[in-house]
Amino acid sequence: MARIAGVDLPRNKRADIGLTYIYGIGRAAALQILKGAGVDGAVRVKDLSEDKIVKLREIIERDYRVEGDLRKEVSLNIKRLIDTGTYRGLRHRKGLPVRGQRTKTNARTRKGRRSGAGSKPRPTTKAATGA
Repeated sequence: MARIAGVDLPRNKRADIGLTYIYGIGRAAALQILKGAGVDGAVRVKDLSEDKIVKLREIIERDYRVEGDLRKEVSLNIKRLIDTGTYRGLRHRKGLPVRGQRTKTNARTRKGRRSGAGSKPRPTTKAATGA
């Protein structure tokens, strides 16, 4: 089992896809890391030798900010925006889209489930059910 940056990589995935399971590493970065370590991206994670895994781990630790450090930095950046009272900070605080998307329709991922006047189910009464 390959464990890099505190993440167990999926064994049956290709190496270039498996590296993307680490927070902060996307497809392009994964390909760069593999190229730097001299590993073919088509190789499965379970077929990586121990010295290749060590080489990948060293490159990631040296050149990339991943997992806990990156999550902490992102949350501190958001907290700074909220504390300074910027427009983006207010959008974060209210749980609305931050990057200019429309909110009249869509935006359900940020806003959550609908809770308007017409969205509640009708109450069932005894008179309505015929009992």
